[in-house]
Amino acid sequence: MSKHGFSVTGIETLGKQLEEEGFQVWYSSDKRNIAFRLVDMLFSILKYRSVIDLVIMDTYSKKAFYYSYFCSLLCRLLKINYYPVLRGGNLPEKIRQSKRMAGAVFGHSKANIAPSFYLFNIFSDAGFNVEYIPNNINLRDYDFKERSSFSPLLLWVRSFDNIYNPVLAIDILKVLLDNYPGARLCMVGPDKDGSQRFCRDRANELGILDHVTFTGYLSKKKWHTLAADYDIFLNTTTVDNTPVSVIEAMALGLPVVSTNVGGIPYLLQDEVDCLLVQNGDGDAMVRSIIRLIDYPEIGKEIALNAREKVSSFDWDVVRHQWTELLVNGSLK
Repeated sequence: MSKHGFSVTGIETLGKQLEEEGFQVWYSSDKRNIAFRLVDMLFSILKYRSVIDLVIMDTYSKKAFYYSYFCSLLCRLLKINYYPVLRGGNLPEKIRQSKRMAGAVFGHSKANIAPSFYLFNIFSDAGFNVEYIPNNINLRDYDFKERSSFSPLLLWVRSFDNIYNPVLAIDILKVLLDNYPGARLCMVGPDKDGSQRFCRDRANELGILDHVTFTGYLSKKKWHTLAADYDIFLNTTTVDNTPVSVIEAMALGLPVVSTNVGGIPYLLQDEVDCLLVQNGDGDAMVRSIIRLIDYPEIGKEIALNAREKVSSFDWDVVRHQWTELLVNGSLK
């Protein structure tokens, strides 16, 4: 969907990586209309059924869950192995509330791929066959910037969606501006549900719109370059799994201040490679930001620890897991 100005999905990135490993990959779908998109996915499975060995499907927890549901039914009918990649941070709620549909998708897959130990544990406890393969980045593409001091220059990178609570970043900036008149916030990402307009209106209402930059969707290369102009990465989400944008911030040398929801505590360790706060606690986020400003040695240590941790997410490490899974059907 990146051709329509949306963020690059996991399957787009993974598909290209698997091609480099020698696999032949077909993609579906780039249709923007929901109904056309589903039809295109189903048609692609039918079209390539005689030449494909398996189907890998990004699986989310909101409306996009139905893509996986219907595609999995067709795969079962055609006796094609499929692997749902568990992307949705709210999938635990989905398997609790929609047990029949969840069982239809996850109970008949060759394996379910969890990019976080958070979802690995939940799906394992629910009785589903699950393998852990983390989200990955090509670490060589990330220039680590080591900072000796930190200013209230905040970077937020995510799709504008209510579940990611972007307006909290606006409110945090307002508080910071009372003591740091040079504070700035840059918000990078496409608008999914009108939250960007709400954030603009909120910033305007608070009189701080001049201190906020809304870039819209940016390619990874562009926002990685932009990140060098900022000192602290904010993750304000209310629901999460293992966000690639946070992993990327760690690789770029930005200390992360995040809510501790979903899979975040499985990815980040408070006071070691990030600063974590309770969901929705803007005051605690402000205090964490001020700590980084007042005690730069904390931010420097956190950033260095985060860079060390993120090395385990490098494609040169993760590619062996994908190859073993796709060739042998499981991880040993």
